[in-house]
Amino acid sequence: MISERKSQIKTFVIVGGAGLLGAKISSVLASKGHNVVIADFNESSAKAQRLELLKKKVIQKSQIIATSVNIVDKKSIVNLIKSSEQYFGNIDGVVNTAYPRNENYGKKFEDVEFQDFCENTSLHLGGYFLISQQFAEYFSGIGGGNIVNISSVYGVIAPKFDIYKDTSMTMPVEYAVIKSGLIHLSKYVAKYYKGKGIRINTISPGGILDGQSEKFIKKYNDNCLSKGMLAPADVANAVYFLLSESSTFINGQNIIVDDGFSI
Repeated sequence: MISERKSQIKTFVIVGGAGLLGAKISSVLASKGHNVVIADFNESSAKAQRLELLKKKVIQKSQIIATSVNIVDKKSIVNLIKSSEQYFGNIDGVVNTAYPRNENYGKKFEDVEFQDFCENTSLHLGGYFLISQQFAEYFSGIGGGNIVNISSVYGVIAPKFDIYKDTSMTMPVEYAVIKSGLIHLSKYVAKYYKGKGIRINTISPGGILDGQSEKFIKKYNDNCLSKGMLAPADVANAVYFLLSESSTFINGQNIIVDDGFSI
């Protein structure tokens, strides 16, 4: 008989699993005893993240694999699903944290070229469409599954441009368009697969600490209620909630985690 603990173990694919958020999400899921697939465009980074988690002894070697994935390549996604299922026997959920962009991404609004706008929107929002489409189809065939897409607080509100004043940073127009579109994409998929046992939600984080200047951090934090800029763990724990049985009837929703930045 399968032990109660083993019956509760699930398999989660983390797309962009070697990135700032993806790495922490992988770590949280591993610490809870679940199987983890770290999938990233940079396979060497994915493997390095796997080794890091094994060194910390938060997961057994048989419970974690690292692989590559290109979210704008349907064949690559299909191969990711097949290889993950072959290794673990099933997939229960996928978290998409990928952040693809071209070399011209991040310019001020007036400097953005049309072709760059289109390419970056296609890479990011288009890639999330493909991940959502292929995993939703897979889950519909096995009786259900869980999809979590990472959006942004700037998918919900207009940018607060004043916090970027006198810094080298800006809030790219592509980012706002992509992240707002992603929220509605997830709602669309949730409704489209009604009755199929599929849950799909988005999380919209506020700013996450990642080496920003003190000037920017202070301006940002002045718009928050308590902590200010977030740590990756603040978002990872919200992701775990959406993947857990505690959120069984949350579907097609967007969860904002921003310490009040958006109000």
